[in-house]
Amino acid sequence: MLKSIVVLVIMLGLVFCSCKGSEQIDSEAAGGEKMEIKITSTAFAEGGMVPPKYTCDGQDISPPLEWEAVPEGTKSIALISDDPDAPMGTWVHWVIFDLPAETRKLEENIAPDKTLPNGAKQGITDFGSVGYGGPCPPSGTHRYFFKIYALDEKLDLAAGARKRELLKAMEGHILGQGQLIGKYKRK
Repeated sequence: MLKSIVVLVIMLGLVFCSCKGSEQIDSEAAGGEKMEIKITSTAFAEGGMVPPKYTCDGQDISPPLEWEAVPEGTKSIALISDDPDAPMGTWVHWVIFDLPAETRKLEENIAPDKTLPNGAKQGITDFGSVGYGGPCPPSGTHRYFFKIYALDEKLDLAAGARKRELLKAMEGHILGQGQLIGKYKRK
């Protein structure tokens, strides 16, 4: 009976975790409590509307992003942007990794190149292309998560990796993380 209750509690916990809207990596996998990294944008506030300039209705360029200091021991930084409100499941808008540890911002309009001048690599989005793909919801207001991760190593991943590959490679290597949420609704 006790075993059945434990299994039920675990199953309910898994269901609850899968409904949070955006994947989170277990802090225990990274060796304990992670440092919170504050990420902001001069283009929109936390929970605010993403300007059309950064969407499929505008220039569809990446927004400017900035973040605070990262934990000691950080060797690289990764960023994932996705939309958990997409009708077919979470839609990936941007995958970028191996940013140098000293990086504290991404300028507006990052080129859609597999490898950037600073050595960072970009992955394939759910649009099937490399680099940023802006919000373009089919209906309603969607949330767009910009998640940053401070890692204790450079990743052994090739440019063009997908989000799932990046998440797997980051397991056990996250020292800190943070997120910024923007919203968008097409007119």
